[in-house]
Order: sequence, then structure tokens, then C-alpha cells
Amino acid sequence: MFPKTQGIPGLPDLTHPQELLNFGEKLLSSFLMLALLVGALGIVIALISAALRRREPEQAIFVGEWVVRYSILLRTLLHGVIVLVLLVAGFFLCSTLGNRYHHWEQARIEEVTASVAGERLEQAAPLVRYVVEEPYSYNTFVDGKTFQVEETREVNRFLGLSSSEIKVKIEQIRNRQDLNNNYLIEFAADYQVTNSLPETQDLFFEVNELFGYSLLQNLRVEREGERINPINPGNYSFPFRLEPNQESSFRITYKAQGAPRWVYNAGRQLLSNFSLTIEANFPKADFASGIVPTETRDEGRGTVFTWIFEDNVSVRNPFGVFTATAPIRNTGIIPRLLLLAPAVFLWWLLLLYLSVPLSLRNMIIVGGVFFACLLALTYLSRVMNAQLAWSGISLILLGLVWGLGNSKSASLAAVICTISGAVLPVLGLLIPYTGLTLSLAGLLSTIWLAARNWYGLGRV
Repeated sequence: MFPKTQGIPGLPDLTHPQELLNFGEKLLSSFLMLALLVGALGIVIALISAALRRREPEQAIFVGEWVVRYSILLRTLLHGVIVLVLLVAGFFLCSTLGNRYHHWEQARIEEVTASVAGERLEQAAPLVRYVVEEPYSYNTFVDGKTFQVEETREVNRFLGLSSSEIKVKIEQIRNRQDLNNNYLIEFAADYQVTNSLPETQDLFFEVNELFGYSLLQNLRVEREGERINPINPGNYSFPFRLEPNQESSFRITYKAQGAPRWVYNAGRQLLSNFSLTIEANFPKADFASGIVPTETRDEGRGTVFTWIFEDNVSVRNPFGVFTATAPIRNTGIIPRLLLLAPAVFLWWLLLLYLSVPLSLRNMIIVGGVFFACLLALTYLSRVMNAQLAWSGISLILLGLVWGLGNSKSASLAAVICTISGAVLPVLGLLIPYTGLTLSLAGLLSTIWLAARNWYGLGRV
């Protein structure tokens, strides 16, 4: 079982009701505190004005100055509150989108991992077993005295297969329950057994049942071309007798259906005169466990993999065929971008403030456009390349900010600020050369501000 995917730990997510309620409570308390501070300042000015009522000239000058300052403070405070609201709302929007995107990425990785490293069809090599009697001794106590008892016991020993020739045909079929691809297997294997012992020996040819199948049919075991049946149902152990250096051949065939991965497990036996040919009649077939095939060739719409080991070889891991998937690259890029997006927005807003006249209404529209572009990027990147998606969104963004200025020079200034303050930083967070791109964006921003404010370039 794979662990259930979760969002980024410690990051707020407004899709969670409890976090939304907590955020509302904190926002309400902060708003009340700010309102009390502003109201208290207005009350102080009113009290001072009432105290200086008899001194008309001094009252007019003093109160007039404080009223002007209070008005400026209110306007500045209003701008600051709007910027703060945009930043806070943008942060919670981006954190929620980052959590959702992270959850989606992890779910996709889990799905691919389950298809590659999850259930499998595993066929183990058969065993050739014989029984020998070995002496052993143990101590026992009788009437307080120690006696050594000599006895014999039966011990299992195993012979290696002298030859293995295995042919597997695999078809890919659709599972209607989970809509995944399953394998339909046709297995045929010829094994050669040689009695390498110096005396005649009673042997057992033990067939290991296929592991992980959902359907197994037509299992057939033959010796010297004649079918043999197990003595006990479900116990595929077949006794036979061989003279010294005598050989015997066995053949195993069956059809099976199961998980989309088939592997052969040699059980760390020494493989000699071994041949495994897998005919995978479907696209995107690849060899499993890193055991490189001796030969690989394309045949029709599938691939034929062949492993040949002529001399003694020990293969530690099961090897075979699975359906390869496209590698998942560049994970975590969009969540990182979304977490840094409020800082990018603040930098872009600062450039606009220092370059073009920006009213409260235009500032709110700018914030809405920026975070709407990020929202579009988040969901477009699921179906297409993120850099390509941002390129298209950037053209729309530049077209919108052109109308921010009331003249051609102001519109050009808004476009330059958008390129250096929004387009390039977001693009830098999407590509591998993040540091270089952000450095170029910062350099372009400072050059533009210096040229506009110190040299009057395109002054509005």
C-alpha cells in the first residue's frame, strides 16, 4: 500500500473549512484593530481642535496642518490596506493552488509508481530436490547423567537445472474494473535435468506456481513428452528416478492473466544453458530490474527480448518485461512559483508605482489580472508545457497593461515594468536557469527605474 498523498505540510489551504474559519477570525480582529487606531487618531484631532477653540489663528493653523496630514495618512493608509489585502488574498489563493497542485502531482506519481512497481506476475524457476540422510547427535539427561544420542535425519538437497529454454508471449488487454492494462501470458518452458550424483537417486521435480495471477488456466507438466499429474491437488511435486549422468526433460505450459509486469525469478540458482525469450506484442515494452537483454529486436508492433546465459550465471533479482511510462520530470516547480508569487506581485506593483500614475481602482485591477494569470497557468500546466502556457498568458498580460497608461509613453512604461517585474520573474521560476533569469529581470528593473527617474526617459 502506498501512503495517501497530502498537501504541503504547514501551508494554509482555504479548501479546508477549519482553516478558512481561522483565517476569517484573524482577518476580522485585524480589521477591528485598524479601525480603532484610525478612529482614535481622528478623536484626538477633534479634541485638540476643541481645546484650541478660543485661539482662532493658532487653532486654524494647527488644526489645518493636522487635517491635511490626517487626510494624507488616510489616503496612504488606504493604499497600504489595499496592497495588504491584495497580498494576503493572493497568498492564500496561491497557497491553496500550491497545495492542490502538489496533491495532483503526488497522485500522478503514485499512479505511475503503482503501475511500474506494484503488482506483478512472477514465475519462479522449478526446483530439483532430493533427500539424503545425515547423522546428527544431541545430548540428553537421564537420572542426572548426560548421554549423547546418535541418530539420522532427512535433509533436502537440490540439483541445478542443466538446461532451461523458456518462451513467453505477452498480450496487453484492458481491465474493465480499474481501466488499467493487464497482461495475457502464454508460457512454455523446457527444462533438462541431469543426475550429477555418483549413485542412482530418487528426485522430485517441483514446479513453483505463478505468483500474482488473477486467472491461471491450462497448466500442464510433461516429462519426456508425456503428461504427468500431481499426486496431491495443488502440490506440483513430481517424483522420478535417474541413474548417474542420466538426463530427463520436462515441459511446463500454461496461460495466465494478471498485473502489467511479468518477471522470472531464478531464486539465486546458477543458470547454465539458459535461454529466455519474451515476445511483447504491445508498444512501450521495456525490460525490468535492470538486467539488460542479450538481444532486443522490434517485431511488428511489439518487441522481442532475449536473455541467453551459456555458462554459470547467478541472477539476484527477478527480470522480465513491463510497460514503460513517460518519465515524470520537473515536479514541484509550480508549487514553488505559487509560494513566491506574492513577492513577485509586490515587486511588479512597486515598479508600476514608480513609473506610472496608479489609482486605487487600477491597482485592484492589476492585482486581479496578475493572480488570474497565475490561476490560468496553474491549470493549463496540467495539460501542456508550463513555459509555453506562460508565453501565451504573457502576451495577454502585456496587451492588458498597455491600457494602464493614459499616453503612449505611459503605456510603454507599464509594458516595460510588466516584462521586468512579472513576465521574466515568473518565467525564471519555470525554467532551469532560475538564478540567471531573475538576475536579468532585477538588472532590467533597476536600469529602467534609473533611466526613468534620473534621466527623465519617457517621463509621463
